[in-house]
Amino acid sequence: MVSRSYSNLLDLVSGGTPPSFGRMGRRLPRVMTVPGIISDFDDGASVHSTGSDPPSSVTQDRTIIVANQLPIRAHRRDDGKGWLFSWDEDALLLQLKDGLGEDVEVIYVGCLKEEVPPSEQDEVSQILLETFKCVPTFLPPDLFSRFYHGFCKQQLWPLFHYMLPLSPDLGGRFDRALWQAYVSVNKIFADKVMEVISPDDDFVWVHDYHLMVLPTFLRKRFNRVKMGFFLHSPFPSSEIYRTLPVREELLRGLLNADLIGFHTFDYARHFLSCCSRMLGLVYESKRGYIGLEYYGRNVTIKILPVGIHMGQLRSVLSLPETEAKVAILKEKFRDRIMLLGVDDMDIFKGISLKLLAMEQLLIQHPEWRGKLVLVQIANPARGRGKDVQEVQAETYSTVKRINETFRRPGYEPVVLVDKPLQFYERIAYYVVAECCLVTAVRDGMNLIPYEYIICRQGNERLDEVLERDPDKPKKSMLVVSEFIGCSPSLSGAIRVNPWNIDAVAEAMDSAIVMAEGEKQLRHEKHYRYVSTHDVGYWAHSFLQDLERTCRDHIRRRCWGIGFGLGFRVVALDPNFRKLSTEHIVSAYKRTKSRAILLDYDGTMMPQSSINKTPTLESIDILNKLCADPNNVVFLVSARDRKTLTDWFSPCEKLGIAAEHGFFFRLKHDVEWETCISVTDFDWKRIAEPVMKLYTETTDGSSIETKDTALVWHYQDADPDFGSCQSKELLDHLESVLANEPVSVKSGQHIVEVKPQGVSKGLVAGRLLSLMQEGGTPPDFVLCIGDDRSDEDMFEVIMQAKAQVKAGPSLSSLAEVFACTVGRKPSKAKYYLDDTIEIVRMLQGLASVSEQAERSSPHH
Repeated sequence: MVSRSYSNLLDLVSGGTPPSFGRMGRRLPRVMTVPGIISDFDDGASVHSTGSDPPSSVTQDRTIIVANQLPIRAHRRDDGKGWLFSWDEDALLLQLKDGLGEDVEVIYVGCLKEEVPPSEQDEVSQILLETFKCVPTFLPPDLFSRFYHGFCKQQLWPLFHYMLPLSPDLGGRFDRALWQAYVSVNKIFADKVMEVISPDDDFVWVHDYHLMVLPTFLRKRFNRVKMGFFLHSPFPSSEIYRTLPVREELLRGLLNADLIGFHTFDYARHFLSCCSRMLGLVYESKRGYIGLEYYGRNVTIKILPVGIHMGQLRSVLSLPETEAKVAILKEKFRDRIMLLGVDDMDIFKGISLKLLAMEQLLIQHPEWRGKLVLVQIANPARGRGKDVQEVQAETYSTVKRINETFRRPGYEPVVLVDKPLQFYERIAYYVVAECCLVTAVRDGMNLIPYEYIICRQGNERLDEVLERDPDKPKKSMLVVSEFIGCSPSLSGAIRVNPWNIDAVAEAMDSAIVMAEGEKQLRHEKHYRYVSTHDVGYWAHSFLQDLERTCRDHIRRRCWGIGFGLGFRVVALDPNFRKLSTEHIVSAYKRTKSRAILLDYDGTMMPQSSINKTPTLESIDILNKLCADPNNVVFLVSARDRKTLTDWFSPCEKLGIAAEHGFFFRLKHDVEWETCISVTDFDWKRIAEPVMKLYTETTDGSSIETKDTALVWHYQDADPDFGSCQSKELLDHLESVLANEPVSVKSGQHIVEVKPQGVSKGLVAGRLLSLMQEGGTPPDFVLCIGDDRSDEDMFEVIMQAKAQVKAGPSLSSLAEVFACTVGRKPSKAKYYLDDTIEIVRMLQGLASVSEQAERSSPHH
């Protein structure tokens, strides 16, 4: 097996024998350029290289970074023949490599900014893979336009920035054709990743909202792929996100990753709230990590804002042209105080709000006229359309109005720089500005404040140019919108609501007049944070967490379920398998003393049914099973005695355990017994008023009163509020019932108070010992249930099976079938998918008993 060194990449791209990659020695296909077509790819057993390379002792970690754009600049050669490529030093994806360490190999998958004609795509792919380890994704121009300018920029981007398409002019109305283009492009990206991935070894890191369903396509192909996703934009509150017609597809796409990263807790909270409201998932914090359980897989949520590249900024600060530009700006604004804004010309950056605040400042504080200058650098917008033109028009007209009102000879209060600037020129403005204003109304991260802080720290040469004492502490001031991602990490900034023009104007004034010592302390605090939390720190931390999250992948057995974008992977214990009807029927036929324990709600009756009365079919099956002299059948339910008696009166030989087994009877015509002796129910007088209080204040909740228990149900309440109230109720009940002989437990949409020691496990134990005492220890046990309370039964019968030698409550050859409903983590060793399958399997056992009854000599 060769090490992953790419030494033979030429072979790879020119169609020679591909080298094997990764510890599994998996073959790689040739790099294809036709979207969606992959040949020569092995998804099953590993195929060893045909070469005679000795095994490599170094197994490099490899990370495949997938994003909409490659960190590559492409130019046509001067003679028009062929291309010149170079790294784009400003690209975050290139900068993050610094945090990954020397021994991590990085492959990039993404599009080029320039359009490459189909005839040149093979050659370009070869050059980029060989020289830059980049795999270009070529999209036909019309598909790219529908995907990027259509779905991403007109539908997702505005919505993620809280803009609802209330009219056709505002944002884009949902268009299914654009959504289909988005899905197609994500599929093409997945195909490109499949060309280079060694699925058991490589880590895949997907970036941003352009590729939110890509994890679904990769997870479908490789159930155990190790994959992270980072969202660089805001994630809106569930009220906004829920308006998206494809909301579930995108959520399930993200949940097919192992680690999902967000800049701020706000964005993560909104995402988790959407998962709870739309998919019914609950999240919890374990040892500091927030995680969601999604079909047996643990999906971890990471909150860490991205940083800047310190090395790159410092090197630009040291350039002679930067120094020259700083000298020019210092001279130009010698007697002025410069405020600086740097923004893209789009609707969310709040440029016009900032200009109005500047106007307000000059009206309210005439002393600043002639002294204060706002330099607004306006970068070209990334999107296009009517809203961009409106922002431009409003910006120009506002600048014109302010300058006409407050202009003096040699002084203009607002300087609008709308021509493209070189990076060093922008840096020079940062160095000179006394205060930086970032007043976006909604922004994912926005690294401009970070860049400004580092530039204000400067270096010795710049201190000379600025005629500053190098030993004197540096200072910087920031006025930032509270709606941008970097705001939480800049605690020394003056935070503002950009819509409040007066407050922004006052913040600008405060920033200028603040005491020097205070400015220095704020700068120092920010500088310490920004310089230690750089882009390398962010990338290293993300991949470290991805590795931790994926550690137990190899031990899991995985099944793919669902179609299309509803696809997900169920990860389970290796010993957990589907109960085969043939297997259980053959065991049933050859055994003579059988114990059958059945839960009711969610097992024989779907949880979603409003009418929970048993069907005629269920009654018929139970009667057939009970009629077999070899069977003892018990229905074990949380419901009360009266309900179960009414419902199952036609089943005369059926044993029933009510209220989690507190009451039980062996058949219809015998008295109810209790499994533990409890005579004191005075605690109900304490618990009931507390539950009533929560029922009155929680719309959609109700109390169920049983003989021995009280249950508070909240499945019809708002999920967030219901869950919050249930935790509060649990605490409240635990404190008022601390000295009572009861246990307070929460379950699926319930909080229950019941006598201590009562569990369905007691019923299972009691039934096994009764059969043993009767001289017929069971040689067949079937136990089926669907929720937390049924796990107690599974535990008892699995222990009985394990302890057969110690003192048998089971026959030594007993066949034990503990079966849960749905594929999910459980103490049971078997599962069936739903109540339909359970009933079908019981029907199979009933018909065996019926045939045996007919063929018996007594019949």
